Amino acid sequence: MVNTSSFVPVTAEDYHRLAARRLPRFLLDYIDGGAGREESLADNEADFRLYRLQQRVMRDVGDVDTSTVLCGRNVAMPLALAPIGMAGMMARRGEAQAARAAAAAGVPFTLSTVGICPLEEVTAAAGEPCWFQLYMLRDRGLVEALLQRARDGGCATLVFTVDLPVVGMRHRDTRSGMLGGAPLAKAWQLLTRPRWLFDVGLRGKPHRFGHLVEAVADPNDLDSYKAFVDAQFDPGVTRNDIEWLRARWPGQLIIKGVMCAADAAAATDCGAEAVVVSNHGGRQLDGVASPVSALAAIAAAVGGRVEVLMDGGVRSGADVVKALALGADGVLIGRPWVWALAARGEQGLADYLDTLRREIAVTMALMGVTRIDAITGDLLERRGAIG
Repeated sequence: MVNTSSFVPVTAEDYHRLAARRLPRFLLDYIDGGAGREESLADNEADFRLYRLQQRVMRDVGDVDTSTVLCGRNVAMPLALAPIGMAGMMARRGEAQAARAAAAAGVPFTLSTVGICPLEEVTAAAGEPCWFQLYMLRDRGLVEALLQRARDGGCATLVFTVDLPVVGMRHRDTRSGMLGGAPLAKAWQLLTRPRWLFDVGLRGKPHRFGHLVEAVADPNDLDSYKAFVDAQFDPGVTRNDIEWLRARWPGQLIIKGVMCAADAAAATDCGAEAVVVSNHGGRQLDGVASPVSALAAIAAAVGGRVEVLMDGGVRSGADVVKALALGADGVLIGRPWVWALAARGEQGLADYLDTLRREIAVTMALMGVTRIDAITGDLLERRGAIG
């Protein structure tokens, strides 16, 4: 067994190991779990191994530049932090800590509608506006209020998640007691994590969804929030609702959750500036393809008209480069940043983001390229295609 007191985490897997020792089980399962038998969850990561990078030598790689532009923003590397619900339960005021680390690393942070920290707290912590993620709720008045709050907070980029008309079958959450019930089991999980209980459970209050305080009956009861949010997901959302949203949002609009070229084209036709190829981290429809396997076809269909991002299964800088070679303009990372935050707080996330940037730079150098726009499809091989 590894002595974690002297263990220096480097990779996403390292931070996950530490996070597992710090988080109550129901919170770790909430982050780690997927839908159904979790086949798509596993494929998201495994399918990156279907692709091999081309190593190229005898090229001048003395000045590698990982910077680029994502959705009108100059970034230090082609990466943004994906929206994660309840991230403020994984570390004390977690969204605020993550936003500070992202700003220091020169990448965007995306704040979830169901984040614990409100937009104003996150913006003040980071010293700059974040991206804001939105679900289409049945209460359109609440949606308009959230849009106005985002505008007032200086947000210029809205990430609209479209792949959650209903909540997927997340069996891990049921087993662990995350979804109501099992109060004794949950209490025991909390007691076995005294550091979390003191630092997050006590010092990290208030534990409530910072953007929905006025919309629920009991703002201090997370179960009340969950019941409200579950009732608000709208299975009737169509492209007409995206057009409605587009008419009310003056900034950049990113549509997250497309997995086929037709849906990406529809989002583009509705006025989006970018799409995110995503299966919600394998948390919605089990058995659906991995984003990395769907990426090339979608990028070919809409690339040039809109920016194409992807999320799901990205764990390393080499994964980022593979996504770019398949046609992405950038990636979003979700679970890894939460693991790093839960494991070592803001500093842990800062260290992990620095590792990702250095991995991207080293990967580029060993492939013989020095600029992000030089990462093209001819630098990638499908496994098994070598003669």
